[in-house]
Formats: sequence, C-alpha cells, structure tokens
Amino acid sequence: MGQDCVTGTSTTINHMSQNSSNRYTHGHEQSTLASHSVRTASNSAAYLLPHLKPGMDILDIGCGPGTITLDLAEIVAPGKVTGIENVKAPLIAARAEAASRSDKTTVFQLGNAMELPFESQSFDVVHAHQVLQHLTDPVAALREMLRVCKPGGWIAVRDADYAAMSWYPELTGLEHWRKTYRAAARANGAEPDAGRRLRAWAHAAGIRNPTVSASVWSYADAETCRWWGDSQANRCAGDVFSQQAKEQGLSEKEIADIVSTWRQWGAEPDAWFCLVHGELLAHSLVSGE
Repeated sequence: MGQDCVTGTSTTINHMSQNSSNRYTHGHEQSTLASHSVRTASNSAAYLLPHLKPGMDILDIGCGPGTITLDLAEIVAPGKVTGIENVKAPLIAARAEAASRSDKTTVFQLGNAMELPFESQSFDVVHAHQVLQHLTDPVAALREMLRVCKPGGWIAVRDADYAAMSWYPELTGLEHWRKTYRAAARANGAEPDAGRRLRAWAHAAGIRNPTVSASVWSYADAETCRWWGDSQANRCAGDVFSQQAKEQGLSEKEIADIVSTWRQWGAEPDAWFCLVHGELLAHSLVSGE
C-alpha cells in the first residue's frame, strides 16, 4: 500500500541509533525501510506543520528513507532541508526518493545525533521522528538539538510508546512480540516506551514550557491491517529481529510463531491496532526570555 492512514489528531497508517552496543534495534533491512517509507509529514508530523513557513531551514535527524524530510522540504521551499543518518543504507533510499521527486536541493548526509556536525544556531527547525527511543542518552540528544536551533526556532520530536500499543484480537503471539522487542531494545541501551517520557526528558534537557501532545497511527480496515500485519511479519522474519530475539532466549519456533501470528492478525476481519506516540514541540528561546 502507498501510505499509512490518519484520523482526527491521530494518524492511521527514522531513525538514528547511538547506543552502547551501536545497534539500531529495528535494523536497516529492506523490510524496515519499506515500512518506514510510508511515513509522510501529514501522518507523522502533523503537530509541527502549522509552525512551518516558506524559507525555513530544517534539520531532520534520523531521516530514514527521506519521505518525511522531502515532504517538509516542499512546505518550506526555498528553505534548505538537511536529513542525517549515521549509516549509509537509509541515505541511499532517501536520495533515490529525492530523485524520484526531482528534488535537487534537499541534502542527505551522515551524522551523529549525539554530536551534530553543524554550527550552533544553524536551523529554524530541528526535527526527529522515532529517534530518541533508540538512544542511550536522549536528554543529551535534545541538548544537541537545542544547540543547533536558532533562537526563536522549533524543536520537534515524536516517539512511539510500545507499552501503550493495543490491538484486537488479543493474540498471545503479539504480546510475545512486544515483550521480546522491549527487552531487546533495552538490551541495546534504548527506551521503547519513549512517548510517555518526552516531557521528562525535555525538562531534564533544560527546555522550558514544552508543549507535549499525543497522536496515534491506527489500523482498522482490511487493506491497512493486512499491510501492517505483513510488514511486521516480514521484519520479525528478518535477520535483525531474529538475532536479537535469540539473544533474549527465543527459539526458532517461537520466532516463527510470532511471524505467523502477525500474518494471522492482519487477515482477521475484526483486526484493529493502535500505535500511540508522544509528541514534543518546544520553542527555542531568544536572548532575554
């Protein structure tokens, strides 16, 4: 399917890892990049869009395959947009997406969220979608985002909360998947329940008066449920999830059961899934504020 779905302040339907084991829990396999490629500015950054204006310069941290980045570029043109990742695979996909849109302006480059390769006060907006949940020190990353943001600019962050995800039917295999994923993420030094922590992390980073909200991706029709179920099944069947699941003590059969359960869920006529996100929007203070 071509895109995720969104309803109301919700969305029905990046990434940069820097943790102690240098492992991005999702990995960058084709199944993951394909899943991330359905993300758009409207279904993944709606909370930010009202604050964007033509001419703004944006940094998109953990840009993944670049679909959100390039949407933002269209909105703020002729402003300059830069997307960064700390590995090459998603950048290749992002540059291909830019070429398909005839975008010759947006820049995609290597970069580290913990040591952004930019001068202080370089961007009007510093954006990170699904990034802080993969970092061992999200507070330090927020401080870096503040450093490169211009006075009066915006910090924008959106992260999932795995513990808050809910679904129907309540299949045992999906709960096994969630338990395994959360354990694997924490073994990597990451925090899978990041959404609920954004306000606390903002305060710890010295951000004053952050605006914190929530939105969801929801799947509740035959097409989107089958796509989501197959997408997750393909990711769980891949080497990245399988290896980490084995490190958590799962057998080949248990992993196969998780994969088949995702496909079973996607084919259920009554299937429903709600993926909750926390959102953080902070105005970078100008001198004297």
